[in-house]
Amino acid sequence: MLHPVILSGGSGTRLWPLSRQNQPKQFLALMGDRSLFQETVLRAQALDGVQAPVTVCSEDHRFMVGEQLQAVGVASGGILLEPVARNTAPAIALAALHVLEHDPDGTLLVMPADHLIEDESAFRAAVATARTLADDGWLAAFGIRPDYAETGYGYILRGDALGEEGGFRIERFVEKPDLATAERYLAEGTYAWNSGMFLFRADRYLQELGRHAPQMLDAVRDAYGARTSDLDFTRIPEAGFAASPSDSIDYAVMEKTDRAAVVPVSCGWSDIGSWSSLWAVAERDDDDNRHEGDVISVDTRGSLVRASERRMIATLGVEDLVVVDTADATLVAHKDRVQDVKIVVDRLKKAGRQEHLFHRKVYRPWGSYDSIGVGPRFQVKRIVVKPGAALSLQKHAHRAEHWIVVSGIAEVTCDDRVFDLRENESTYIPRGSVHRLRNNGSEPVELIEVQSGSYLGEDDIVRLEDVYGRS
Repeated sequence: MLHPVILSGGSGTRLWPLSRQNQPKQFLALMGDRSLFQETVLRAQALDGVQAPVTVCSEDHRFMVGEQLQAVGVASGGILLEPVARNTAPAIALAALHVLEHDPDGTLLVMPADHLIEDESAFRAAVATARTLADDGWLAAFGIRPDYAETGYGYILRGDALGEEGGFRIERFVEKPDLATAERYLAEGTYAWNSGMFLFRADRYLQELGRHAPQMLDAVRDAYGARTSDLDFTRIPEAGFAASPSDSIDYAVMEKTDRAAVVPVSCGWSDIGSWSSLWAVAERDDDDNRHEGDVISVDTRGSLVRASERRMIATLGVEDLVVVDTADATLVAHKDRVQDVKIVVDRLKKAGRQEHLFHRKVYRPWGSYDSIGVGPRFQVKRIVVKPGAALSLQKHAHRAEHWIVVSGIAEVTCDDRVFDLRENESTYIPRGSVHRLRNNGSEPVELIEVQSGSYLGEDDIVRLEDVYGRS
């Protein structure tokens, strides 16, 4: 059977300020109503003989993965939590070990969670070709037929044809070229972009990994053997997994094996690696602009302007700009410089700021909170708790809280008291009090929380009990 493996470990810094560490680009709806992660899952589910997807992600994103799968009605084939980032080769090894437990003959379709494919029929045909190759023991990469000289991708040079199926032996992998070299690759017609998508039998991948990176396989196998279950997630112990070398599947396996194949495909693929690449694949108006949200554009050309829900953006007499507005940060950049957004993110990190980590509205497994006002010794949040959900039983060392319910009925625990708080009612949580907020109803609970104290950071939380396994 075919087992999709969704690699969802990226941070997506090049799409800042929309993409943040807490909510990277794969979980954002950039080209429609569904996120890139959801589109990837649904694309895989449309294939013949497909099983539930296996997702490899970080601890921070585990509930987002579960909720987004549930939202599109797709059951999970396993959510494996990487305790530390070790690149794609160890992550795929985890998925291979997981699949082999249930399907000794399982085939893996490895896909990054944050790529766009517009021609799904062409993609399905390429997968069918790759499955034929995998049945013969080949490790197949999907190579995108280039339609322009791109310097931001790695390339694959194809060698001899492998029968009549449409696949080719891989002659070699090539790093990102300069423009002149990329133009030569395009003219020669034997090079393809390396998409980062692969298809092979799970046991064959582990065989090749053991042959070419035995230390990695041993470390991953030991770590997976010590795994634990937590709700719907599989936790991999950090000490064991961290012992694995960090390497990509390209370097660890595909460049070394003598059974590497490439399946060329033209399927409207993009890795959405920058704001300019999103502009390139989006529908644009007669002036080559892509507008989203409340935008007024006058004498503007070749630009991407994305307004937040909170305000209108007007542009006048500009061209080739990217303007992206969020509740707490706005990016204005020339389209030719958007690859350097990571420089801005690095400066935010060095300055000890939070805008690269979180949006103003932060999603939690129990709901969300939005910091709507901050000042010296106070912070105001709008909190929404989902039906049946509860915050952890906790206390704070440095702050007190006032809760005012706007809608719904909240069950409040404060030290030895448990009581209901209804619309337009309020309560006070003293500093150091053990407290919890729960929604036992069928509708969301919305409340305003006013924090006051000497320190208001999110790390001033001591969790005593938590149904979501957070410490």
